[in-house]
Amino acid sequence: MKTKNEEQTKEFDTVKTFRKIKDQISKDLKDLSFDEIKEYLKKESSKLQVK
Repeated sequence: MKTKNEEQTKEFDTVKTFRKIKDQISKDLKDLSFDEIKEYLKKESSKLQVK
């Protein structure tokens, strides 16, 4: 049984990954108009949908 003090290795760091994604989206949307943002979201969200 592991104790709280033992070092645990992470295979996937969720916080780090989502922060990176969020920062990239912020950069992409930085200088876009409202209509351009809507088109960006439509295009990018279609990549996330599982078929």
